[in-house]
Amino acid sequence: MIFVPAGSFWMGSDHHYPEERPAHRVSVDGFFIDETPVTNAQFAEFVAAAGYRTFAEFAPDPRDYPGILPEMLYAGSLVFREPAGRVDLHDWSQWWTFLKDANWRQPHGPHSGLAGLDDHPVVHVTYHDARAYARWKGKDLPTEAEWEFAARGGLDRAEYAWGSELSPDGRYMANTWQGSFPKVNRKLDGYARTSPVKAFPPNGYGLYDMIGNVWEWTSDWFAPKHEADATKACCIPKNPRGGPEAASYDPCLPQIKIPRKVLKGGSHLCAPNYCRRYRPAARHAEAIDTSTSHVGFRCVVRNGEMNETVS
Repeated sequence: MIFVPAGSFWMGSDHHYPEERPAHRVSVDGFFIDETPVTNAQFAEFVAAAGYRTFAEFAPDPRDYPGILPEMLYAGSLVFREPAGRVDLHDWSQWWTFLKDANWRQPHGPHSGLAGLDDHPVVHVTYHDARAYARWKGKDLPTEAEWEFAARGGLDRAEYAWGSELSPDGRYMANTWQGSFPKVNRKLDGYARTSPVKAFPPNGYGLYDMIGNVWEWTSDWFAPKHEADATKACCIPKNPRGGPEAASYDPCLPQIKIPRKVLKGGSHLCAPNYCRRYRPAARHAEAIDTSTSHVGFRCVVRNGEMNETVS
């Protein structure tokens, strides 16, 4: 783990998506955070030791999903698949498929396996899966403020985790999508899907993959916007914990009361023409029961203390 010293910073952005606004000052105490996202090898150790099964390995309970089609009641997870024809970028169902038996062991579906992926981020984990791992390690999931502060690497108000340009001097600093999403990925960064967790340079704190590769779970409930900036320095929020659970439900699905947590960091599917969320300020709402092929996590330890449990 890497220690991130206490400090204050401008959280959010006034220049991109509405949910990132308004930019506002926040302070956080020092904390330790995992150097990389949790890998398949690390998650496999947890599963073997704890006998854990992820959410994607169980069939849905129809009582939790009113109106669900009976033929959809199978264990699985969402997998990205490049569409064949014309697409409407407002309709994510054209490139996401709820694939039977897709899970962390089979990230691309049945028989795909983890050969050669030990050092790639574990995916197809829900919020509860990530939290279960964190607790097993004696750790926790970061708050949104902790995550964003760590991702900035000391570059307060910079556009990216490494400065002001997406690809300085033509160098790719994170695993993102080059081309026209979701059909043309030029793979100029060398990867079509996930990449090894140290394939790209670390940020100013020595943290890898804070941007791109996979989205990462935080412990905060999602709110559609940030609180306004404090009018006085004495009132700057310290260690904020996000919005209320009741406000995190998806307004587009009023019949399903599944709360949503904040994801941070963007993924290998973020592209200039779609989801420009490969920035520290960017954020996304994800239902706590949802797992996909581009979402992972990392853990924190607070109060500046390390012990044998989290070594």
